[in-house]
Amino acid sequence: MQTKTAIKPGVDSVSARRLPVFPALGRPVVLVLAALLAMPLAAQQKSVIFKNGFEAGSDSKQWALMYGATIVEADARTGSGALFVEQGEASLRSRVSLSEQGTLELWLKTSSPATQYKINVLVATSQNSDNGWVNVGQINGNNDTAEYYAKRVSIDDPGKKFLRLDIEVQNGQLWIDDLRVEKILLDTALQKNQEKVIAEVLGKLRDDKNYQVQADALRTLGKNYAAQVDVQRQYLEYANGIYSSVTLVLATSERGKMANPLGYQTFKGVVNDVRTVASPIQKARMDSMLRPLGDIATATLNIMTNGTYAAFAEPFKTIVATAFDRSSYENAGIDRKARKFAEANGLETFKKTETFLGEIEKELNTVTALDKDLLDIQREVDKFRKDLDKHLKESLIAGGMGRGKENYNRVMSKDEPVRAAALEEINNYFMVQAESYQNFSSSNTEFVQFMMKATRTMEETQAFKERFNQIASSVITFYDKFDRSVAKDQNPFTNDKDRAVWESHAVKVRAYIQESKAAFAKAYM
Repeated sequence: MQTKTAIKPGVDSVSARRLPVFPALGRPVVLVLAALLAMPLAAQQKSVIFKNGFEAGSDSKQWALMYGATIVEADARTGSGALFVEQGEASLRSRVSLSEQGTLELWLKTSSPATQYKINVLVATSQNSDNGWVNVGQINGNNDTAEYYAKRVSIDDPGKKFLRLDIEVQNGQLWIDDLRVEKILLDTALQKNQEKVIAEVLGKLRDDKNYQVQADALRTLGKNYAAQVDVQRQYLEYANGIYSSVTLVLATSERGKMANPLGYQTFKGVVNDVRTVASPIQKARMDSMLRPLGDIATATLNIMTNGTYAAFAEPFKTIVATAFDRSSYENAGIDRKARKFAEANGLETFKKTETFLGEIEKELNTVTALDKDLLDIQREVDKFRKDLDKHLKESLIAGGMGRGKENYNRVMSKDEPVRAAALEEINNYFMVQAESYQNFSSSNTEFVQFMMKATRTMEETQAFKERFNQIASSVITFYDKFDRSVAKDQNPFTNDKDRAVWESHAVKVRAYIQESKAAFAKAYM
């Protein structure tokens, strides 16, 4: 989605805010968009560390293909090459070490929906050794169609390291293309700092059980815990700001009109021909069928749904056939010129109608598939938002703030001083705990239990980052499908005038969708 000003979420309580619903592609759906533009600038800093399209030549030299995988020119998503894996196992390693890693994105295509894949992502300080590889992420599953799907996984790992992909494929073949690794600073730094603190503290406790070590550890942990709560707030704002933008609503609305028969010259001609030869009751019946589709006179086209089309297509063809039947038009009360027209053009008109409605049905199937993808995204976003909302409330309790909507609203406040004061209370809670461990003879067992409860809450936050990666992958894939659906070679019509109408809509859709795509990439990626 593109460089458009994002509409920022404007309420303090995430749970109280209702996501706007827009009619897109035929049914109300909530579309993922650029609410992340509201996040602090520092949190948006990111850069591409590694990029490879598996093209023949320079790209292929960046990989050591250990076994089971080859670079092929067929079925590439972009460019001239893709990595191909036949059924079985494969492994490849980067020939160059990557700087600090954040998020791995790649595109996967399978030979059929039955094909299952699993990709283990590993890193190591040495590319040639078989030892020392650490598994930092996994991508697995299957694709609904034989198209490319985007996949994203966090591979946060400190240090300059080599990347390795171990691949397993069952029931078919797998293609991989357009791999990239991005660095994301905010939550990566927090996670690393958290892991470092815990490792050092628990290590010291084994050797030195004094309370000063415990107190210092809790003070450090308190700062990390408060920062992690703020990360949860940001992800909630992202999810709560996942809504339709003006550009995407315009794109989906325009895309829906492309599947409405009223917008095309062939259909308008058929309707006029039927009116010429039809009886009054046939005209009335046809008008009632056309009414849900919109108004030809005002060019107001309603977005068709699959149900609308199913209830329309066959009955409309029946009206055409009946109106041009000799027994019908001879008793329809029409003049001699109209009867001669019916006799000469009946069969041709029916064939034209059948061909055109077949073309419309193809277009409608494309729109319906896009609509389903959006509804699936909506469900995932809604569940993500509810689960993270619950987790944040539990994190506040574990951070000493207690239950209550007031504390929750303070943490979620758009007023930065109010929010900072609430986070400081969490930090102070850990300070109080630190003082109690320093000044009283509490047991190390109690100290470790408190530490582990806090760190477990923080670790669970990382799972939401992975879930958000999955949502982002779905949206990236949706944009790719949307883009391809309005490519010039997807024009389904045979009539030149109809093709021109389709293309005129497609030009607008392409502009809207590119703007939305750029905004999404800027905000979420």
